[in-house]
Amino acid sequence: MNKSSWQSRRRRGRRSHQQNPWFRLRDPDDRSNSRAARPAQDSGNHDDESPSTSSGTAAASSVPELPGFYFDPEKKRYFRLLPGHNNCNPLTKESIRQKEMESKRLRLLEEEDKQKKIARMGFNASSMLRKSQLGFLNVSNYCHLAHELRLSCMERKKVQIRSLDPSALASDRFNLILADTNSDRLFTVNDVKVGGSKYGIINLQSLKTPTLKVFMHENLYFTNRKVNSVCWASLNHLDSHILLCLMGLAETPGCATLLPASLFVNNHPGIDRPGMLCSFRIPGAWSCAWSLNIQANNCFSTGLSRRVLLTNVVTGHRQSFGTSSDVLAQQFALMAPLLFNGCRSGEIFAIDLRCGNQGKGWKATRLFHDSAVTSVRILQDEQCLMASDMAGKIKLWDLRTTKCIRQYEGHVNEYAYLPLHVHEEEGILMAVGQDCYTRIWSLHDAHLLRTIPSPYPASKADIPSVAFSSQLGGSRGAPGLLMAVGQDLYCYSYS
Repeated sequence: MNKSSWQSRRRRGRRSHQQNPWFRLRDPDDRSNSRAARPAQDSGNHDDESPSTSSGTAAASSVPELPGFYFDPEKKRYFRLLPGHNNCNPLTKESIRQKEMESKRLRLLEEEDKQKKIARMGFNASSMLRKSQLGFLNVSNYCHLAHELRLSCMERKKVQIRSLDPSALASDRFNLILADTNSDRLFTVNDVKVGGSKYGIINLQSLKTPTLKVFMHENLYFTNRKVNSVCWASLNHLDSHILLCLMGLAETPGCATLLPASLFVNNHPGIDRPGMLCSFRIPGAWSCAWSLNIQANNCFSTGLSRRVLLTNVVTGHRQSFGTSSDVLAQQFALMAPLLFNGCRSGEIFAIDLRCGNQGKGWKATRLFHDSAVTSVRILQDEQCLMASDMAGKIKLWDLRTTKCIRQYEGHVNEYAYLPLHVHEEEGILMAVGQDCYTRIWSLHDAHLLRTIPSPYPASKADIPSVAFSSQLGGSRGAPGLLMAVGQDLYCYSYS
C-alpha cells in the first residue's frame, strides 16, 4: 500500500469522526462538560428512585389525567377517549358519564329494595308521638312530620294495565300523564311505534292494593305533531275536556284542541252528550291553561312566541297581550283575576284580566329568574308562587313583596320542559329532573325528603312523568305516587 492512499484514508476517517456526534463529545471541552452533567443525571435518578415504594399508593389514589385518555379504576389502566385504529368500541365522555349514572341508579334501587328510608336522623314514629304527648309538637306539625315519615317509606310496585288492544301496550311508550282534580282519571299521551302520538284515559278507581290493576280506555285519535302542553278543562262540568297545544308541522299550522273526555269513557252518562272535538288555529303555542276564575269563565290561555292569547270557547272572543319573550308556562289564579306567565327570558309576570289589552296597566306583578321559566304554580292562599327554570332553580316567591323567600336545592335541569307538582295538603313539592330522578321536598322547610331513581336507565327519551295525590282513585283512595316511564306504570304507595 503506497503512502498517498494511506493518507487519504486517514483524512476520510478524521472527517467521519468529526461528523459523528458521539465522537464530537469526545473532544476535550465536551468531555469536561459530559463529566459535569453525569453527576447531575445520576443524582436525579437516585432522587426519583428513592421514594418509589412510598409513592406507589399515592399514585394509585391520585392518577394523573392524560389528554385523550380515560383511567378505569376497576381495570387500573388507561383507555383512549377518541376512536383509533385499534378501537372497536371507542369511549367518549358521554358514555363514561352514562355508565357512572347507571351504576349509581342500580345501587340506589338495590338500597331501596333492601332497607326502609328514614327521612331524618332520629325521626321515627315513637319519638314523634312522645314529643306530641309532651307538648313539643302541635297538631299541625305532628301531622306534617307523620306524613314525611310515611313518604320516606313508600314502596315501588308495578301496575298492571289492561286494554282492548294488549299488543299496543307492549309497543307504545308513555310520553306524559296528567291526573284530574279528583284523581280518579289519568290522561295519557303515548308515543306510537310507527310515529305520532295516541291519547288515552286510565280509570284509577280500580287501583286497589295489593293487585294494582287499571284499565286504559283508548280512542283512535292520532297526531304526528308534538304535544307541547296539556291541561284538564272544565267546560260542561269539572274536568269534562282535555286541552292540548299542538305544534305546527310543515304546512299544517299549530292549534289548541279541546278533546271531550267522554270520547274515551263516559263517567257522567246523564250529563255528557256525545262530545265534539273543538280545534282553534293558534300557531306556535308553547303552553296552555284553563281558567276556573268566574271573571274569565269558559276561557283558556295559550302562551305563544312573544304574546299571550286569551280565548273564550263559547263566544270565540280573543284578547292578545304582547310580551318580550316566549311564554313557556301559565296558570290562572282562582280568586284574584290574574293570569301568571313564565317566559323564556326568565321573567314572570301577571296579567290583570280586568284591564283588557289596551295600554300598559295589565302587568300586575313582575318577578325574575336567571334562566328560562318552565313551570309556575300558585299556592292556595294566592300570596305565594312556586317557579322552576332551566338552570335547575326552584324558588318560592312572596307575591306581596316580590322577593324569594325559599329555594329548593337538588333539582337538575339544563334545557327540558319539566313541570312542578305542589301538594299543600300533604306539605310536599315534587319534580322530576333531567337526570330522571324524582325528588320530593318538604314544602315548609325545603328539606329534601326523598330521591327516587327511575326504574329505567336514564336517557332523554325516558324521563319519567309523575302524578301524586292524597286520594289516588277517588275519595276512598290512598295517598301515593304514580310514575310512567317507557311502557310501564309504577305506584309508590304508603303501604
